[in-house]
Amino acid sequence: MSVTQRREGLQFARFVMVLGSVSPLFILWAVRGTSLIQDRYFVVMCSALVILPNCFLLLRLQRARKQRDTKEVIVGKAEDHRDHLLVYLFAMLLPIYATTLDSWREFLSSLIAVFFIVFLFWTCNLHYMNILFSLMGYRVFTIYPPADENPFSGRESFVLITRRASVFPGDRISPYRLSNSVYWEV
Repeated sequence: MSVTQRREGLQFARFVMVLGSVSPLFILWAVRGTSLIQDRYFVVMCSALVILPNCFLLLRLQRARKQRDTKEVIVGKAEDHRDHLLVYLFAMLLPIYATTLDSWREFLSSLIAVFFIVFLFWTCNLHYMNILFSLMGYRVFTIYPPADENPFSGRESFVLITRRASVFPGDRISPYRLSNSVYWEV
C-alpha cells in the first residue's frame, strides 16, 4: 500500500463517530418536530441518532482503555482545530436546520443533505468533529511527527482529542486509539 493510500481502520467506529458528529442536528430536529411523523416516533428516532452513536464512542474509549490500545508518540508540530467546530456548526448544521420538515420533499432533501455531510466527513476523515468533545472541555489538535523520523512518532499525522490547552513540539503522549487517525488523551 502506498503512502498516498493510507487506510483508515475501524470502519464501523468511524461511521458511528460521523453520526455522532451530526447529533446536534438531530437534537434540533427533535425539538422542532415535523407534521409528517408523529412526535412519539420522530423524537425517539432523533434521540436514538443522538444517544446511540455517542454511547458507542464512550464504549470505544472504554474498550481502548481496557485493552490498553495506546500509541506513544513524540509531537513534531501541533495545530489547534477549534475553528473547525465553528465552521462545522455554521456551515453545515444551521443551513440544514433552517429548512422546514413539513413536506416530504423538504424532509427528503434534508435527509439527502445529511447523507452528503456524513459522506464528506467519512471520506475526509473528519469523524472527530463532535460538539460533545467541546462541551466536555476537550480540544482537538492535529499532531504531526517530528522531522527526525523518530520510530515512536510514526510517519502519519493524527488527530488528538485532549483537555490540554496546548501541545508543544517534543511532548511525549500516550493517547488511546479511537480509530487509526483519531486518538483520545484522558
